Amino acid sequence: MDYIKCVESFVRTVTTGSFTAAAEALGITPAMVGKHVRELEIRTGCQLIHRTTRRQGLTEAGQRFYQYALQILAAVREADGLANHLNDSVTGRLRISAPVTYGHHVLTPILSCFLQQHPGVDAEMVLSDRKVDLIEERFQLAVRIGSINDDGMIALPLPPYRMLLAASPAYLQRHGSPSTPDELKQHHCISFSQWRSDHRWHLQGPEGQHEVPVTPRLMVDSGEAIRQAALSGLGIVLHSTLTLQRDIDEGRLCRVLAEYAPPERPMHLLRLPVRPPLPAVSSFIDFFLNALRQESGAR
Repeated sequence: MDYIKCVESFVRTVTTGSFTAAAEALGITPAMVGKHVRELEIRTGCQLIHRTTRRQGLTEAGQRFYQYALQILAAVREADGLANHLNDSVTGRLRISAPVTYGHHVLTPILSCFLQQHPGVDAEMVLSDRKVDLIEERFQLAVRIGSINDDGMIALPLPPYRMLLAASPAYLQRHGSPSTPDELKQHHCISFSQWRSDHRWHLQGPEGQHEVPVTPRLMVDSGEAIRQAALSGLGIVLHSTLTLQRDIDEGRLCRVLAEYAPPERPMHLLRLPVRPPLPAVSSFIDFFLNALRQESGAR
């Protein structure tokens, strides 16, 4: 029994939907694919795939084994790649996920510097505010804002995610600046639609926590769109320091309720639990964390 071939046949059957399609992708016969899957079922002692004349589907055991199978194949690919790194050269391909704003302002410049120093490394960076599945979507690394509940992933702490309130000078001249969080209720507010559906801004101030219900004039799922709306004078925005700080420093926006801000949110860099990680992965992690430490020390 070639265990890896059996696992690969099983995964291909799941992803393509049939033994025939899996066989075509692997360049073997459907009968051989079926044999590989049966051998896996004998080894695990569980039926992994329901078989009928019309369709195939995963059993409960098959669904659980599929997650392990993806990790097995990822580990094999990384193990095969080790031979390319016996001379300690850093080569390979990185696939990284990050939230849009963080990717634009932090990850992109650091990754660009890393790639210039390591010409043997290529990278694909996917910027999205949704939570990606590292295994299913074949990411080696992902930046995650908020609490971590990815079982088995290795999570490396990053500087926390900070947010603030701001508005344009033109808006504040027309409508005035709120002096307490409760006054936000009377202002035009711009809200990030992916955070909360109840439109309550949670702020931490000198007196403790404040929960302020707001009625957004605009809801949008893009940090850059939120920034542009604030710059145009539409209203008060609550968003990341990364997005708004430069505009504040250069006078295009003004801090609002400077003593109040949402509680900081934890951030982590996640990686697959493959030991040891490929040199390109481990080298970038070291480079990235060191760059963040240097930036923090320079402030």
